[in-house]
Amino acid sequence: MSDTVETMEFDVVIVGGGPAGLAAAIRLKQLAPDCSVCLIEKGSEIGAHILSGAVIEPRALTELLPDWAARGAPLATKAGEDRFLFLTAQKSFRLPTPPSLHNHGNYIVSLGDVCRWLAGQAEALGVEIYPGFAGAAALVEQGRVVGVRTGDMGIAPDGTRTPAFQPGMALRATYTLLAEGCRGSITKTILRMFDLRRNAAPQTYAIGIKELWEIPPDRARPGLIEHSIGWPLDRGTYGGSFLYHFGQNLVSYGFVIGLDYRNPWLSPFEEMQRAKTHPALRGHFTGGRRIAYGARALNEGGLQALPRLTFPGGALIGDAAGFLNVPKIKGTHAAMKSGMLAAEALAEALAAGRPDEPAGYDAAFRASWLHTELHAARNIRPGFARFGLWGGLANAAIDAYLFRGQAPWTLGWRHADNEALRQAADAPKIAYPKPDNVLTFDRLSSVFISNTNHAENQPAHLRLADPSRWRTVNFDAYASPESRYCPAGVYEAVDTDTAPRLQINAQNCVHCKTCDIKDPTQNIDWVTPEGGGGPNYPSGM
Repeated sequence: MSDTVETMEFDVVIVGGGPAGLAAAIRLKQLAPDCSVCLIEKGSEIGAHILSGAVIEPRALTELLPDWAARGAPLATKAGEDRFLFLTAQKSFRLPTPPSLHNHGNYIVSLGDVCRWLAGQAEALGVEIYPGFAGAAALVEQGRVVGVRTGDMGIAPDGTRTPAFQPGMALRATYTLLAEGCRGSITKTILRMFDLRRNAAPQTYAIGIKELWEIPPDRARPGLIEHSIGWPLDRGTYGGSFLYHFGQNLVSYGFVIGLDYRNPWLSPFEEMQRAKTHPALRGHFTGGRRIAYGARALNEGGLQALPRLTFPGGALIGDAAGFLNVPKIKGTHAAMKSGMLAAEALAEALAAGRPDEPAGYDAAFRASWLHTELHAARNIRPGFARFGLWGGLANAAIDAYLFRGQAPWTLGWRHADNEALRQAADAPKIAYPKPDNVLTFDRLSSVFISNTNHAENQPAHLRLADPSRWRTVNFDAYASPESRYCPAGVYEAVDTDTAPRLQINAQNCVHCKTCDIKDPTQNIDWVTPEGGGGPNYPSGM
């Protein structure tokens, strides 16, 4: 820790430069032009940690900036045909597209470019944006959050200062908005400190792994949106693929697996790779080349897993709180709307001179279309967790077509994701094919095209609370599941025949946070590395 810390004062500090944080910043300046707003982003630039290929529902964007098209927002590819497939090992069956996956009026975009554009709109209004600055900790005084502290730079792995040492800054604020995304490190602390999950169901998550492909022009189908379920997953594991054609001959392909899966031998990365070999999918990639790769955790708990949204001195917005419509597989519009609602509550509180909790945010959320939407979707994902694939589909159909999202019950979550794993001896091993380096690839070559980089001469940002627990629990009981669920080869069990130990290759980390979620005893703690570290997706990716 540094001896002298530079302090800057603002009305509002926002941690995170994704859709939620940027929408909140813009809305604040629209309502209170004289309000001082600072936004920090751990990526090297806005959008650096966001990989292309997302479907956006423009409702919240239209509310925020009605003339977004005239302003040049990068929403160029209109959603076209929707396909929904059920896969067996060799065949595919087209199913009726669920209402939640009807994408008429939506757009396929580079979300990183959308965020860069939003950042430009925010800066034009006077928002101060500082990329490359990771929020390391909340500043708390007398039981109230009064801002955040950015991380020190130039700290050696042993904790000593290098010649390049630069102290972090104290960014003090009347209000602090946490927009860190799924499983944010400051958010974790705030949830515990203020017991914000006291009346909420356990949050549950998925891992989404994505590749961006450039394909021959004659194979491009701009606007095509295709989802699949079934093979290669078993009937008890939630997940499936998504595939979007957009832009200049680009295909965004990804695979999502619920982190409540039970088999410790399962590898989400390998499942994603072999899904591409299915006859119904592989044709999309013929003659193409893979140009980018990424992964991230997704909130899947829905409405019933949302924590209390406010705390003394601030609020949670976007994926930091868990705003994701799981059946739609969309969160951008929800994140933006939550940021706007919080900003409206903060602007009102600042105008009234009330430096207390922005209580109006929670009431505004409950009165909004976002609450209505999430309430209608609340039973879909828990249905798959309870009833498996076929029962989950039946539950989803009944909920959507018979009750139209208004069933007189709410399905809950029975346990957290880290509690779901069976012991390795009780689960079937899974044999994955070797990559061919044309259609399928290994992890290290994937990390390479994510442009991931961390300064090696820094403390590891992946920490074990109790290092001895890895051998007795993770290795002996679960056969080192972190070596399989990590999509970046960060964790390796080495010397397994003599004296097993865990090797952590933190420089490979693509910031998906899966390890922080799925470790059986919650022994792995993901904290922010030096600002600017991690993936680096340039414009257009």
